Amino acid sequence: MTGIRRVLFVHNAYQHRGGEDSVVSDEMALLRARGHAVESYARSNDEIPGLSRLALAQQTLWSRRTLRELETVVESFRPDVIHVHNTFPLISPSLYWAAEKAGVPVVQTLHNFRLLCPQAMLLREGRVCEDCVGHLPWRGVVRACYRGSMAQSGVLGAMLVLHRSLGTWQNKVTRYIALNAFCRGKFIEGGLPPSRIAIKPNFVDLPAPPDTTRSGVLFVGRLSPEKGISTLAGAAKRIPGVGITIIGTGPEDVLLQGLANVQTQGFCEADTVHAAMGKAACLVLPSICYENFPRTLVEAFACGLPVVASRLGALADLIREGETGLLFEPSNAADLADKLSWVASHPAEMQRMGQAARAEYEANYTADINYRQLMTIYDEAIQAFSPH
Repeated sequence: MTGIRRVLFVHNAYQHRGGEDSVVSDEMALLRARGHAVESYARSNDEIPGLSRLALAQQTLWSRRTLRELETVVESFRPDVIHVHNTFPLISPSLYWAAEKAGVPVVQTLHNFRLLCPQAMLLREGRVCEDCVGHLPWRGVVRACYRGSMAQSGVLGAMLVLHRSLGTWQNKVTRYIALNAFCRGKFIEGGLPPSRIAIKPNFVDLPAPPDTTRSGVLFVGRLSPEKGISTLAGAAKRIPGVGITIIGTGPEDVLLQGLANVQTQGFCEADTVHAAMGKAACLVLPSICYENFPRTLVEAFACGLPVVASRLGALADLIREGETGLLFEPSNAADLADKLSWVASHPAEMQRMGQAARAEYEANYTADINYRQLMTIYDEAIQAFSPH
């Protein structure tokens, strides 16, 4: 067994809890269940309303508070490794410098494309945009890609440029975790050192689903533009006889209102989501941006649920078409409607795909497999760590 016993997790939590926050909780629980001492250094975006714009900008670039507090935490907890999930905006990249000063290697999970793109999704005007990948992010600033604000985009762009010039991304992170090969390739294009990027997917720990008759389409996630809600709404209008259940909230819920074949359930707890996944014929992922690794995808596979997704980025690799799900052309509502209509009329084929999806989960995405992968990455980080 690895000699790693103590792990400090670092995470800047979002105002609206999402898949990334759940991954942090699950990984901490995974380690604790296997006898590791786990602590966390956390901040939340709920603090932002109490900060001035200048104070927020300063913390985004370089947080002195992080330097002070991490030093105290490391001195008392003495971790073998620090596992970082998100530092934006309050923790800041000053964390990596504090960790090196304390003599502790850092592992950073890359949940989004923030290091390559101020907006973090490589998305502009409803289409994939890679203009800032491998370049100074000035285009993202002048286009106000982050929240439609040139000022806020400028702060993010300045943070990226500052820490590229300081060598933070190149030298202060001992190991990066990309969630799949596609995303690893994008980060290499963006300038991260290939030798430091390992691959470890997300995971869930769910029992095999009971055998039951399945029907209907399920969507789980935030109802926001990048998730392809307009595409899903357009497809729903074309197939009024196919029932679609929506679990989630967000600004584009209005697009789904008034559709007779669409039932919206709002936010639901995980148990309710998994129960719905155990009854549906497929999960639909109509995203128009590069998804890193949707947690809902691995949850669906664990529940024996095939996935119908955009033929885009990592999704085209994670789903084996005709085996664990189906793929359609991104933003093409007619093509999505055709695929969902096929799902409804081929229950036997979908049952077979569901069995293959569960097998895929058992082969690649269980808690035990993920734990072994994580320990290997931690070991490599400790062995490679060399303070500058």
